[in-house]
Amino acid sequence: MEASDDTEEPPLPLALTRFQVSEEFGFLLPDPLTELPAPYRPWMDIAHELPQLIRSHQLRSRVHQMPQLSTQHLRGREELHLAHLVLSCITMGYVWQEGEEGTVQVLPRNLAVPYWEVSQALGLPPILSHADLVLANWRRKDPNGPLEIENLDTIITLPGGESLRGFVLVTLLVEKAAVPGIKAIIGALRAILQHDEETLHRALQELAGAVKAMSEALRRMHDYVDPEVFYTVIRIFLSGWKDNPAMPHGLIYEGVSQEPMAYSGGSAAQSTVLHAFDELLGICHREDSAAFLHRMRDYMPAPHRAFVEEIQRAMSLKQHVLSSGDARLRAAFNRCVSALTDFRSYHITIVTKYIATAAAKAKAGRAEPSARAGPSGRKPPSALEAKGTGGSHIFSFLKSIRDTTREGMISA
Repeated sequence: MEASDDTEEPPLPLALTRFQVSEEFGFLLPDPLTELPAPYRPWMDIAHELPQLIRSHQLRSRVHQMPQLSTQHLRGREELHLAHLVLSCITMGYVWQEGEEGTVQVLPRNLAVPYWEVSQALGLPPILSHADLVLANWRRKDPNGPLEIENLDTIITLPGGESLRGFVLVTLLVEKAAVPGIKAIIGALRAILQHDEETLHRALQELAGAVKAMSEALRRMHDYVDPEVFYTVIRIFLSGWKDNPAMPHGLIYEGVSQEPMAYSGGSAAQSTVLHAFDELLGICHREDSAAFLHRMRDYMPAPHRAFVEEIQRAMSLKQHVLSSGDARLRAAFNRCVSALTDFRSYHITIVTKYIATAAAKAKAGRAEPSARAGPSGRKPPSALEAKGTGGSHIFSFLKSIRDTTREGMISA
């Protein structure tokens, strides 16, 4: 569902439904399916046992026994998204079952071919991304209950127990907190077209409030995710085979390509929310950071990527605020930029705790004569100590985008 290229007078911009964005759930897939049709039972059976199969080193042999299924019985976006989530998680488990020193070079045909076909149908890459792990991986325990962590669960899980569940669901709550801000983008762009400064001011207040609510949601990571479990157990299953020393040559998808292909692992940079806010506020990141962020857009559902591109093409909010000379608008705009800067600063705090500090502890553990394994019973990973799972040099990247966000303020 691409944006129209008509040269006639453009309609009012950005109806959310045009981009598969929900008024209630934002970029989250609304009430995802939890089961595939009967022909796909072999996939679902494996997917529901993933943590045990990986822990007992049996996943690869189970995958080898799996029939190669046709994807032709999959109907509609919801079934495709669940199939992609299931095949993504099986793939991550298959590749990383033996840790970073026991990786594979080939994904077997019975997994690779249907995974590629589902990926092509959705316009997503054949690797676990934010769109799978978070946006399409949630269900309510009580179908009529609230969208709160106590009433939520994941559909498919990987090793990491309650910490993995917490990581996914807290990230989901950050996405949910962004929803008023996503709607405020629409309101702001319409208000600019209509020269309605009062509505624009209100939209900017909504946006700043949403970003603050996202920061509050992110704080709950401390309550639900153990740093040692995240670093030594969970993180490797979010890692990709691009810019990763543990898999320098990528992965061959058997039956798809004879050449290895390289894809980045899951990353918060794949969330459409912050890309949309950056484009609206006219935040310009430095060249290397901007290039990485731009590449992460390839890991978003295609309609969400089109939404960001549409905002990019819209009239400049910053220029409108500058030319209006309206001090109230300027202050409201700066509150949005300030809230976004604070969110990115807090993200650095989280990453410091869950990666840098945890990596230092793991490194110290490895240096001891009786180097103990982490909670998974395996050696803590070392290939991505200084990098994010998406492959970026994590602290220089996060600090760079935080600083360029701050530079987006309009000076008095």
